[in-house]
Amino acid sequence: MSLRNRRLFIVLSILCPALFLADILWGSFAIPFTALFNKTSAYYDIILDFRLPKAITALATGSAISLAGLIMQTLFRNPLAESYVLGVSSGAGLGAAIFLMGSSFLPVVLEQSGWGLIISAATGATLNLLLVLVASFKVRQAVSLLIIGIMVGQISGSLISILQNYSSPDTLKLYTVWMFGSLAAVTWTYMKAMLLAVAVGIIIVLTIQKSLNGLLLGENYAQGLGVSIRQTRIFIVLATALLAGAITAFTGPIAFIGIAVPHFARRLFRTSNHQITIPATLLCGGCLLLLCDILTQIIVKGYTLPINAITALVGAPAVIWIILKNKK
Repeated sequence: MSLRNRRLFIVLSILCPALFLADILWGSFAIPFTALFNKTSAYYDIILDFRLPKAITALATGSAISLAGLIMQTLFRNPLAESYVLGVSSGAGLGAAIFLMGSSFLPVVLEQSGWGLIISAATGATLNLLLVLVASFKVRQAVSLLIIGIMVGQISGSLISILQNYSSPDTLKLYTVWMFGSLAAVTWTYMKAMLLAVAVGIIIVLTIQKSLNGLLLGENYAQGLGVSIRQTRIFIVLATALLAGAITAFTGPIAFIGIAVPHFARRLFRTSNHQITIPATLLCGGCLLLLCDILTQIIVKGYTLPINAITALVGAPAVIWIILKNKK
């Protein structure tokens, strides 16, 4: 690793805790730094029950979705690929739609509990990814797998439209709010399950980083180096299910982070070597979503903007830049 990249890692390692602390202290109202160490402070319960879990969720979400985007771009060798092209978001959306809007016409009234919504969304995302995983055994080209993932997502989107057509205004509003994405929805009750899924997903990615480097050279060349394409695809899909699927189930869909951050990390560190881009993407993704969460609370005083409103402002220009950069 070059001296320049070592210095960048040091900077990011300092910036990430700084943004984490800022996310706790800044918001609709500021909290004094001393309140962090004073259990008798009036702010202590707000920090412990609301701001601390939200900051942890922002860090985990940004890191996980960014890493999922990185391995998707490597698998498909497509700069605009991200985890949601395999139907993660649409599958989670379908599961959430069935849970929130299905009671409008299903004979069984679904219990409106937090775990029920999370399990439904996670099940929808997992089923979509399982369909894509089965398809990966039948197709040889990554582009074909990409098309299958998009088509599975389109089918889920169509079913969601049907559910919306028959749902009541109240349930439709609940679903719309869920689609906005929310980092505040993950309380301590759900934190362990979310972090466990993210940790296992990261471990899977770390175990296949040499295979990912091989894929950068093309599938045929990677096979010549001894990389098992089928096995690597399976691990990538499983990691995506854990990283993006679990996160989406807990927070709702978080847009554009998965596309933008891997490009930013590669550009910043001037390398595509996954031994560097994996930790770089984790750090950059965590920092970026922490920053976005801070912005949602301070742009309009006394009002918190949807997280997707800010991530789109960051991610959409990045997508435009990618398209213009590769116009040839």
